[in-house]
Amino acid sequence: MEELDEMMDLKSSPELVQKLKEYSIAKSYKAGSVVLNENAYINAIPIVTKGSIKVIRLEEDGREILLYYIKSGESCIMSFLGGLHNETSKVKAIVEEDAEILFLPMEKVTLLIKDYPKWLDYIFKLYHKRFEELLEIINAIAFKKVDDRLLTLLKKKEELMDSKVIQITHEQLANELGTARVVVSRLLKQLEESGVVELGRNRIVIL
Repeated sequence: MEELDEMMDLKSSPELVQKLKEYSIAKSYKAGSVVLNENAYINAIPIVTKGSIKVIRLEEDGREILLYYIKSGESCIMSFLGGLHNETSKVKAIVEEDAEILFLPMEKVTLLIKDYPKWLDYIFKLYHKRFEELLEIINAIAFKKVDDRLLTLLKKKEELMDSKVIQITHEQLANELGTARVVVSRLLKQLEESGVVELGRNRIVIL
């Protein structure tokens, strides 16, 4: 729970930390596991304590686009909003790297909001951060070329994994960018020729 202490500044609220431990159910997931599906009702919100999750939006034609990552100490604001209003999920959450997650039942979410100002402050901070990230996505799609978006995504993954070696396929990158695999493959080849990356089998090394 150290990540939560830092993110939520809970060292001054040990009682809230204890309540989170008491109310939540802890689960472990391997990379690639689906934590939340689109159109599913949200009975509990995920709080990541280790690893990371990617949140994507699926279109009717099967295409998807990456919205944001949920890192250690963070939760999914879309789950908060959907659960509080008893609505189905509008996004899909997939484990990016092996993760440990606390699931806090929705009825406890509401209870903590009433009893602990620090918890409400945590939710507002998350909302603000995700709103800014979504604005960046809109700006990138509207004004940036795919090669710029690809490089930005690779840098995000480097930071997220804390490694210059990224295990991912061209197809996965294309899906997260909402474009075609052939486009990503061509752009990656250009980046390799420019000395920016080194390509391997299902692997990209950022130089």
